[in-house]
Amino acid sequence: MFFLFVLTAVVLLLLPAAAHAQCPVCTVAVVGGLGLSRWLGIDDTVTGLWVGAALLLMGFWTSKWLRKRWKDWSPALTDYICITIYWLLTVPWLYIFNFAGHPLNRLWGIDKLLVGILVGTVLFLLGFYGDRILRMQREDGKAHFPYQKVILPVTPLILASVFFYFITLK
Repeated sequence: MFFLFVLTAVVLLLLPAAAHAQCPVCTVAVVGGLGLSRWLGIDDTVTGLWVGAALLLMGFWTSKWLRKRWKDWSPALTDYICITIYWLLTVPWLYIFNFAGHPLNRLWGIDKLLVGILVGTVLFLLGFYGDRILRMQREDGKAHFPYQKVILPVTPLILASVFFYFITLK
């Protein structure tokens, strides 16, 4: 799975494009965090946070690509459909290949990896829209501070990673 995310990030970074729905630096941070957490043997909840963020990013990128080709599509509906498709293409396979679904690997009665994916998706989405809201506050639409577009989505993931790491220690 890590190889697939890295390959996707590399391909998307190498393809020429005018703009992305989210910055490539953010994507590299998400994929790097996912690989690092698995390599270090960190709990599935923490790993799931980064998987959820990666699924969201891929959904945004696909949505933007589709809207370039079909201009009359609704951005919100296209985002929702693309993110849902990536979820459906990923989460069932985690259960099929036994990465998720073990009865002793649960947090709050739900599989740890699924909890992480849910929370990671929501937190990254909040950070993404937080950046947009801050940019709308300025007349020129620019960031309030350098790397705002990276810091706002990734910081909640880092904080949640620390939180879940400590509550899942055995």
